[in-house]
Amino acid sequence: MSGVNEIRSTFLDYFQMNGHEVVSSSPLVPRNDPTLMFTNAGMVQFKNVFTGLEKRPYTTATTSQKCVRAGGKHNDLDNVGYTARHLTFFEMLGNFSFGDYFKENAIELAWKLVTEGFDLPKHRLLVTVYSEDEEAATLWKKIAGISDDKIIRIPTSDNFWQMGDTGPCGPCSEIFIDQGENVWGGPPGSPEEDGDRFLEFWNLVFMQYEQTAPGERSLLPRPSIDTGMGLERMACVLQGKQSVFDTDLFQTLIGTIEDVLNVKAEGSASHRVIADHLRSSAFLIADGVLPSNEGRGYVLRRIMRRAMRHAQLLGAKEPVMYKLLPTLVQEMGRAYPELVRAEALTTETLKLEETRFLKTLERGLSLLSDATSTLDKGDMLDGETAFKLYDTYGFPLDLTQDALRAREIGVDLSGFTDAMERQKAEARSHWAGSGDKATETVWFEIKEKFGATEFLGYDTETAEGVVQAIVKDGKAIDSASSGDAVQIVVSQTPFYGESGGQMGDAGLISTDHAKLEVTDVQKRGEGLFVHIATVTEGTLKAGDAVILAVDHARRSRLRSNHSATHLLHEALREVLGTHVAQKGSLVAPERLRFDVSHPKPMSSEELQVVEDMANAIILQNAQVTTRLMSVDDAIAEGAMALFGEKYGDEVRVVSMGKAVDGPKAGKPYSIELCGGTHVNATGDIGLVRILSESAVGAGVRRVEAVTGDAARVYLAEQDERVKTLSGALKVQPTELVSRVEALIDERRKLEKELADAKRRLAMGGRQQGGSADDIRDIAGIKFMGKALAGIDAKDLKGLADEGKATLGSGVVTLIGVSEDGKASAVVAVTPDLIGRFSAVDLVRIASAALGGKGGGGRPDMAQAGGPDGAKANEALEAVAAALGA
Repeated sequence: MSGVNEIRSTFLDYFQMNGHEVVSSSPLVPRNDPTLMFTNAGMVQFKNVFTGLEKRPYTTATTSQKCVRAGGKHNDLDNVGYTARHLTFFEMLGNFSFGDYFKENAIELAWKLVTEGFDLPKHRLLVTVYSEDEEAATLWKKIAGISDDKIIRIPTSDNFWQMGDTGPCGPCSEIFIDQGENVWGGPPGSPEEDGDRFLEFWNLVFMQYEQTAPGERSLLPRPSIDTGMGLERMACVLQGKQSVFDTDLFQTLIGTIEDVLNVKAEGSASHRVIADHLRSSAFLIADGVLPSNEGRGYVLRRIMRRAMRHAQLLGAKEPVMYKLLPTLVQEMGRAYPELVRAEALTTETLKLEETRFLKTLERGLSLLSDATSTLDKGDMLDGETAFKLYDTYGFPLDLTQDALRAREIGVDLSGFTDAMERQKAEARSHWAGSGDKATETVWFEIKEKFGATEFLGYDTETAEGVVQAIVKDGKAIDSASSGDAVQIVVSQTPFYGESGGQMGDAGLISTDHAKLEVTDVQKRGEGLFVHIATVTEGTLKAGDAVILAVDHARRSRLRSNHSATHLLHEALREVLGTHVAQKGSLVAPERLRFDVSHPKPMSSEELQVVEDMANAIILQNAQVTTRLMSVDDAIAEGAMALFGEKYGDEVRVVSMGKAVDGPKAGKPYSIELCGGTHVNATGDIGLVRILSESAVGAGVRRVEAVTGDAARVYLAEQDERVKTLSGALKVQPTELVSRVEALIDERRKLEKELADAKRRLAMGGRQQGGSADDIRDIAGIKFMGKALAGIDAKDLKGLADEGKATLGSGVVTLIGVSEDGKASAVVAVTPDLIGRFSAVDLVRIASAALGGKGGGGRPDMAQAGGPDGAKANEALEAVAAALGA
């Protein structure tokens, strides 16, 4: 029962049997504490439960919490590999009571597990209590039978825990084990307490006070329990090891490192560094952190590159970290399934980062060697050179320090800082700005002061953050009150900023004293997420801790629509050809549209095939996977880069579905470079329905579609229309098309018959031509002139031709008057008279009489119009006068 996995399951099973809810580990990126870079203790996910801000359906819980201490005030990075117990990643076992049981039960549960569950010898155990906590000391005597000499009273803050300057707090009681006289060190509180003989492995926090101000405390109405046991430390205890790196899990990882690098460990710090940093890197990537040059991503990059540096020291000439990953997944994947889900992403990320780093390392070490060739033990590398290595050649400061450690050469950190400040000042001086650029200066200053916004939205829709800036009318302000329209920058956010065609998120930002409605999020500068919001209640101040909540329903629709564009894009390429490429897109909550290169309209049959193919992949309900790769590698693997997008050296590659036939059979159906948010599985899209296809420019077609509920509603409305039409026409829905086609044919026949009847009536009731009353002789020219009501303008030319046939030789002028009083005029001249009269000239005379201008056509037939149909007879007489002139 001493293996790491057995210890973990024993702990959780024990507390579950004692009525505790087994709660999964929270992510390493805290969602509810913006003051922390990484989750560093088991109680972090329960912070709001302890303070009363959040209610859960249980009052006792137990967890195995993954933790990282490699940034901020909790930073063990530089010690890892050189001490027995420092780790960047560790697991914290804990049990919690939220106003349920308190000290007596907590001590009883702990003592029973330690002495019976883990079978530790009682005579080797001792405890510490806070010097003022006599209740705890009395309980240890009563429950565990521990003598006074093994209950050590500690008067310092080491045994008094506080959540912050204010808030819940209380005394602690720690359990230690004596590892024997052969190990140097003394009991806690003694001058030799820093030795390893007495090892603390479990800390019980009795949360019983509320700190309201410095020196002011009151009793909590519902005192609580928060404990933390280091899993790796307990493994040392149970396996009889002095170092965590000698326990089973680490020995398995170190064994794989030995095999891959063909170098025996033999106490090597490098093997230890690689084993620990592999765990940190893999778990951080699985929780959505990717290497970058700022924030959490920079800490991850430091961890990864430190491990890769040690792999290089062991002789690695090519990427090796990703080769170690399967062993880690095998050992820890059952307890933490996110490792399994993210294995592809982690593999690509490790490989990409190490490939790039090896090039940086080779160049940097060469430059570092030249720069330190004259330095001796105890000397300092000047800060200017260290900064040049960092800024120009991408060689991080901590790697410079690590590389010089063996030679006992330091780095002038103040000189490094001065060089960095000079560079910032120079960048600031170049940002003069004018016009639109001047309005962006505020974002430049915010970014320079606070750095990029941490985006958490790939795997969460709620988080806490700290307001870094409030901007109104282009200027930073200290606070905003109800009714103010502002732009907010927060330290970290789950809100997606508009990019790649996907609209920004909407939702709420709130504090205890303010509420804001977020209507949009835009990206500004290099990595700032700017929340467009209106204060609806209270006053928001810069520096406030806020809760950010994305509109879940809206985000879900955006995810579905974005993922659907990927599937439709690939389907269009398969149906229409590989010339199809996306030329722009809009991913909105209500619908999606994207423009593709294609030279002609798509047929309804083609669109139906495209839709069917996309829906077939949706029905697969295949997992949507994300990997981090170089642009070149991604494209070489078949990923499509989208039109108009800018990509860095590292890109997110989104794959979905599985092709069932063709050259891609068995491979991902769609692979695209994309930084947007997507569904977890294709089935989450539900359904895609193409609404329309149209032209937006030469060689570019636009497809619009809906998904999910919107598609369902659209189809339901269509179905209702079909039912209504079927009822009106008294046919079954299956007979509707044929019935409508028959009605259309019947209408066409009736329209033709009606038009013929109107023409006959208009021309005097004759089958052909007009009546003799309509024909006059003007200066020897036969003239047929008639004003017609109810005749379509398009029919006038046909009637004029009939009139010419009746005359044989002459001029026909017809004026059609519409229901709105406007007029159309047609003049026709028989061939023998074209030399004397032009139909164009005559129709312009008619048009002028009707209040119009111009007219056109041929000498034998011309047409014009005018606004005043009441003057139809005047127009006829004007043409007649022109004939007799």
